[in-house]
Amino acid sequence: MKKSAKENKNPGNLSRRNFLGTVGAATAAFTIIPSHVMAGRGYQQPSDMVNVAGIGVGAQGGGDIQQVCSPDEAVIRPQRTSTGQPYTKEQLATLEKERASMAGGGGAGGPGGGGRPGEGFPNFLAGSTLMAGQRSERVNLANIYALCDVDSNYAGHVFKGYPKAKIYSDWRVMLEKEPSIDAVVIGTPDHNHAPIAAAFIKAKKHVYVEKPMAKTVFEARRLAELAKQYDVVTQMGNQGHATEGSRQTVEWIQAGVIGNVREVHMSTDRPTWPQGNLTRPAGMRVPKTLNWDVWLGPAPEKPYHPDITHFNWRGLWDYGTGAMGDGGAHEFDTSVWALNLDKADRIKIQATATPFNDEYLPQSELVTYEFPERFTPGVGYMPPVTVTWYDGGLEPPRPAVLENGRSLTYCTLFIGDKGIMVEGSHGSLPQVIPYDPDFKGPDPWIPRTGNIFEDWIGAIRSGKKSSNDFSYAAKLTEIMLLANIALKTINSDTILEYDVPNMQITNLPVANDYLHYEYRQGWTL
Repeated sequence: MKKSAKENKNPGNLSRRNFLGTVGAATAAFTIIPSHVMAGRGYQQPSDMVNVAGIGVGAQGGGDIQQVCSPDEAVIRPQRTSTGQPYTKEQLATLEKERASMAGGGGAGGPGGGGRPGEGFPNFLAGSTLMAGQRSERVNLANIYALCDVDSNYAGHVFKGYPKAKIYSDWRVMLEKEPSIDAVVIGTPDHNHAPIAAAFIKAKKHVYVEKPMAKTVFEARRLAELAKQYDVVTQMGNQGHATEGSRQTVEWIQAGVIGNVREVHMSTDRPTWPQGNLTRPAGMRVPKTLNWDVWLGPAPEKPYHPDITHFNWRGLWDYGTGAMGDGGAHEFDTSVWALNLDKADRIKIQATATPFNDEYLPQSELVTYEFPERFTPGVGYMPPVTVTWYDGGLEPPRPAVLENGRSLTYCTLFIGDKGIMVEGSHGSLPQVIPYDPDFKGPDPWIPRTGNIFEDWIGAIRSGKKSSNDFSYAAKLTEIMLLANIALKTINSDTILEYDVPNMQITNLPVANDYLHYEYRQGWTL
């Protein structure tokens, strides 16, 4: 962890320990109401509240924080406009026409895919709240104790919503100065996930990190090891994992509703940001409100540009993990869970893609995984299965029994020897194909929790594991990130053979160089 200057924007605040010591004598004369009496009235004692810090709260991280505790006043995210770089004006005009066409009904157009209104089967597009499992009512799962963002201007709307929270621009300083933090929500760009999570785990803080939990295979492995070593409650921000639809999908498949599954096809509308054989925008002067050094973190030293920092970082190799990193967790989760893909001891993987370069990932890719037979106690043997991923406008071949008019963008197809199932993104609305409104699946057996935030905070309070903790999420992330290694080695014309237990690609040694990368000087995991 890189050392830096100390800072505290609210130095006058007492620590929780000092506060209790100061007021203890003054309160001794008052009547003490037993905690079980207050609990019986539905009251939660302040001492029971988990102190949560948020890091990277200007965008997705700010939304996550609001699912942990509603703001004191409405948080309205400002409308911000990208300059469009590195696209030309002509390319931007073409993209706008395509998006307008999608919005007019020419395609899936958003999360869910898998169907359009009025066709006689449920429309996945209507289920975005259901997919994420988010609450629209006010929530108070924990106390938002501190907030940290490298750009005070970009995150200012969130800071305003939590006026009691301590504010920082450098997470390292916050960790050093605020021992009362119990847990942290990390919503930074992908390349900063692992270093931040590792530091807080080592400080024995509970960690929620947005998907993907890491940028590299090695980082994912290391975070899982650290979480186990320091015995903290962890959760990857894969919101669909805690929804009813995901659990139904797993139960139906493992109950044999469609028989043995030997093929899976999954697709996404990502990327919705620039990717391809593009030129990185020229550097610009760093604004005073931005801590560029902390934003870069372990990534190589390169010039600042506002579109990269706040809009399009996902498409660059230095900071993001592309369409797979953004959408893969939502699509791959139920396949890994239902088919026990995380139990495979070896994986074969290959990729094909549109042109890309050393700066940007490709605009479109097709990635094929081959998993061998797997055995799990209580489930038994599962046959070999081929999983194919499509993004950037690509979709799977249409099965003959699939209804006309049903889109296959942003959904997953499970093809078994007794039938076919489809689900939307985040595991939403699983259905047998052709759609049967009278179909009733097996009785549920997977334990139900609240949404992913309720599950995480509940696990912290109870001392139990969360449903999507790093012991599982690291394996899901590892499978996802193998796709980017297949891309990096695409010119080798080789089907990669991955030895899972030893974290090694056995038939192309150079590919192992992409399991991790050298951090910028001063940064460690």
